[in-house]
Formats: sequence, C-alpha cells, structure tokens
Amino acid sequence: MEPQRSPLAEVKGNVQPKVPPPPAPSRLPLSGSRLKRGPEPMESASEPAKKRTRGLGTAPQTDTSRPRAPRLSTAPQRHSQAAAPKNQKPVPTVPAQKPAASAAPAAGGKKPGKRPAWDLKGQLCDVRAELQCCREKTQTLDRENQQLRDQLQEAQQQAQALGAERCSLEGELARVQAQAEQGQRELGSLRARVLELEERLGMQEGLVHMLQREQLELQEERRTLATRLEEQERRLQASEAALSHSQAEAESLRQETVAQAALLAERGDRLHGLEMERRRLHNQLQELKGNIRVFCRVRPVLAGEPTPPPGFLLFPPGPGGPSDLPTRLSLSRSDDRRATLTGAPAPPTRHDFSFDRVFPPKSGQDEVFEEIAMLVQSALDGYPVCIFAYGQTGSGKTFTMEGGPEGDPQLEGLIPRALRHLFSVAEEMSSQGWTYSFVASYVEIYNETVRDLLATGSRKGQGGECEIRRAGPESEELTVTNARYVPVSCEREVRALLRLAHQNRAVARTAYNERSSRSHSVFQLQISGEHAARGLQCGAPLNLVDLAGSERLDPSLALGPGERDRLRETQAINSSLSTLGLVIMALSNKEPHVPYRNSKLTYLLQNSLGGSAKMLMFVNISPLEENVSESLNSLRFASKVNQCVIGTAQANKR
Repeated sequence: MEPQRSPLAEVKGNVQPKVPPPPAPSRLPLSGSRLKRGPEPMESASEPAKKRTRGLGTAPQTDTSRPRAPRLSTAPQRHSQAAAPKNQKPVPTVPAQKPAASAAPAAGGKKPGKRPAWDLKGQLCDVRAELQCCREKTQTLDRENQQLRDQLQEAQQQAQALGAERCSLEGELARVQAQAEQGQRELGSLRARVLELEERLGMQEGLVHMLQREQLELQEERRTLATRLEEQERRLQASEAALSHSQAEAESLRQETVAQAALLAERGDRLHGLEMERRRLHNQLQELKGNIRVFCRVRPVLAGEPTPPPGFLLFPPGPGGPSDLPTRLSLSRSDDRRATLTGAPAPPTRHDFSFDRVFPPKSGQDEVFEEIAMLVQSALDGYPVCIFAYGQTGSGKTFTMEGGPEGDPQLEGLIPRALRHLFSVAEEMSSQGWTYSFVASYVEIYNETVRDLLATGSRKGQGGECEIRRAGPESEELTVTNARYVPVSCEREVRALLRLAHQNRAVARTAYNERSSRSHSVFQLQISGEHAARGLQCGAPLNLVDLAGSERLDPSLALGPGERDRLRETQAINSSLSTLGLVIMALSNKEPHVPYRNSKLTYLLQNSLGGSAKMLMFVNISPLEENVSESLNSLRFASKVNQCVIGTAQANKR
C-alpha cells in the first residue's frame, strides 16, 4: 500500500512556479526593482507517512472537514503566455515533486519527535501547523507572482512601445535610404547630363565656327548669285519672248496631235480589221491543208540497234523534185514464207503511203514544230486544236511531244515549244489590246481510269477519283473533277509541270522498250482572250496527247502474273485507240451518232475532235526491220485517218 501524501506536499504540487517569458530585447536598461526574481526554495515540511497500526483494519484518515488551501489557477499563466511575443516559446510547467520516503529534517537541524500512533490529536495539530505555514508561503508566492505579472505587463507594454518606435524608425530609415539612393541616382544622372551638355557645348561651339565659315561662304555665294540673277533676268525676258512664240507653235502642234489621234484611231480600226482578215485567211489556209492532217515521223536508229538494210525505208521526192517537202514514204517487207517456183525467195513487197508531211530520221525537233506552229496559233484565234502522237512502243511518241533530257534546247518537244510560241504571240497581241490567260492541266488515262499527273503530296495515287464532267448544266465544256488546273504564264512553270507529270506517269518494261508509257497522257491548255476596248472575247482548248503504244497482242504468248497486267493494259489501250478511229470515221461520214463515250480518251477530247476543231496526228514509226509489222499497222491506220474530211472549223468567239 502506497504511503499517504502529506497536505504540504499536495499544496506544493498544486502551486506551479510561473516563469515569466523573457521580455523583448530593449536598448533601455530596466530598474533594479524590476529585475526578475527567482522562486525561493521552499523547505519540505512534509511529515512522514503514518505507519499502519497493527490490529486495525484500515489506516487512520485525516479529517477533511476543515477547508484546504485553494488550488492556484493556471489561467494567469496562459494569459501571460498569450501576451508574450509570437516568436517566443511558452515556458513549460514544472511538475510537482513527490514527497520523499522519509521526512526532511526540520529547521534548525532538530528532528521532530515521533508521536505515538494513538496521539491523533497531536498529529492533527502538526498537520494544521504545516497547513498554516503552507498557506502563508502560498500567499507570499501569490504576492510575488502578482508583482512579476505586473512587471511582465509593464515590460510587454514597454516592449510594444519600443517595437512601434523601432518600426517607425525602420520605416524612416528605409525612407531616408531610398531618398539617399534616389539622390545618388539623380546625382549620377546630373553628372551624366553635365558631361553630355559639356560635349554638346563643344559640338555647338564647333558648329558655330563652321556656321560662321559657311556664313562667309554664303555671303560670297550671295554676291555671285546676285550677279547671276541679273543675268538670268535678262535671259528670262528673252525666254518670255521665245515662250510666246513657242505657245503659238504648241497650239499648232496640239491641233496636229488631235489630227494624229484621229488618224491613229482610224489606223487602229484598220489594224483590227487586218488582224481579223489575217485570222480568216489563216483559218482558210489551215482548212485548205485539211482540218484533219496526218504527219509521219521516222525516228533515227539508236546506238546499239542494227542498221536497217538498204532500201528498207525510202522517201520518194514530190512532184517538184528534191526541193519539195517530203510527203511520201515507201516501206519494203520481205516474207520468208513466200517463195518462187524455182525455190528462190520472193522479192520484198513494197508499201507506199502518202501523208500531209513526212519527216525522215534526220529531221530535228525545230523542223517538226515549224510545220505545226501556225496550227498552234489557231488556238489563240479561238479554234479548238488537238495534236496527238500515235505509234507503237519505242517509236518516239513521247520524245516528239515532251522532248529529250532537259538542258538541250534542240531536243525540246512540241509541248514546251508550243507554249513558248503562244506566250510570245500573246505578248505581241497585247500591243493591239488583247489580253490572254492560260490554265494548264495534265492527266493520264490508264486502263480506262483518269489520273491526275499534277497531283502532289497526299493527293498522289487518288487518280481513280477523277471523273469527266461538264462544267455546268448548259455548258459544253468538259472538266476533270479532282484534277489540278494550274495557271501558267512562263516557260519555267511549264517545265516544272512536265517534270512532275513525268514522275507520276504509269510506265512499265515491255519487249520493245525498257521504259514504256502504258497510258494516254493528255496535256490541256485552256486559252482565254479578251479585247476590252472592243468587247471581244475568245476561248479554246489546246490538247497535246501522247497516246500509249499501239502494238498488237501475241495470242501464243504464255502469260505469267506480270504478263497478265501487261495484257490488260494492252487490251485497254487497243480498245481506246479503236474507239478513236471509229470516232474519226463517224465524224468523216457525218453519222448522227458519234461514239465519244465508248472510251474515256474520246469522251475527254470530244470538243477538240468535232467539226469546230482542228486536228493533227503524228504517226511515229520505228526504222528497224524487226518492227516492220507494227510499223505497217500504224501507217495503215494513219492512212485511214488522212482520208477523213471533217466540216469547217468555227472559232469560239463571243
């Protein structure tokens, strides 16, 4: 059983020493009476615990009827802690010490005598005495605590006053420092200003000296000018006299100008009439040559190819002799299957053909274009023009239309030469009041599918989406949907379009050519002309077509996976070329129905194949004897076209 605590120890446990928070630092010294006092040591006067009386059931208990010493409240301590500065930590409360197991020695070194267990009254008196002593000490501690609280409150008020004073002094110090810095900056700026003004003063002084020198020079110049002014006044008087004479001459010239303007207008009308007459005569000349003309071109023998035997290809002279342009071609063919009765081989069979013009292998690109330049110019006059190259693979069709490698002007084809010619003529016509615009498109027809050769980026490979449609419900003009129509005005733009189309065109390796075009390519140039002063307009398309190879199918050829694609390509090519021949025959025979829609090629070119158009076909043949069969087929087809006659062409004018 634990020993019973004495009342004095309990009172000491309730009384907590109040440690005031340290006051705020102050530069002012505190008075001696306000110095912090430490708690006095309190002697422990607790009485040892009563021993348990033998023979009794319970320990004797202290009488609690008398009032005990009041327990000190901790509220003042909390208040003082709240009033302390925020940056100071509250002082922890010192826990009360438990009474020692044995009683502390009494004052004076004498030990109180032990009272017997039965002397309860004496023990009670001792306890009361100890309690009275504790109450006195408690009152003393309360007074000292109250004094310390008063000192703490006064110190806090003084600290607050000093803190406010410090804040005001700090603000004033910051303001003074800012003013000092501002003064330093102003002083620096004023010093810089002084230096600048001194420099400007030096410059102004130099300028003053220079102006003084200039003033002297100007005074001298003024005297010189005064002299010249007098001279000019004399000359002015003479000029005024001459001016009156010139005004009379100007009036005379003005009258002459009016007469010249009237004459110029009359000459302009006459020039316009002559231009219209030129166009009419030019059209008549083209009609006399035929609205369907056929030229034959024989390509030269390339390096590595066998030389044809003598007499294989002949170019008989015209009626006027060698001076006439060649128009006839003679092709000989030997047949090993034919033989005479004596067993000797049969003589070769000769085939003669006549066309509007024949170009031998030595003919250059410039000579070929010179023959068609007037036909190309008809497109500027408002006549639809169509020029296409026909022949077997490797006969030179693409070379004729597009030309050879870039960089050699002698190898340029008909397309770049035709556009250069049109740009040049259009520039000449601008002096007569005509303005022209050109819009180009380039498509190919591969296996009856229209593809845009000018597609770029993500639009490549979407040629299957292109369709041939009319431009409007009441319009006869045909357009290709989803195809690019590019305005062009110079040769550089045309060459860029040709390079792009050459990259996008469908080609394949065949038995006749390492890189053979397997589609029909159609270069269309829409020309629009206007004479604003006379209210005249004209427009027509120029079509330059490079047809695919016209070789026939070999029925005995064993077909693999790759050959089947070539077979389908060849079937589509021959079908469209056959439709082209049927359309030309129907136009020549004036049939009521022309099968334009049987092929995408003829449907796209129908406005340039009819009676209001001018058409020219190049039949290209190979000079090699091994290609004689295909050459004969091409020449026979061209001869049929050359025999066709289409009605008179009409210009598209408004």
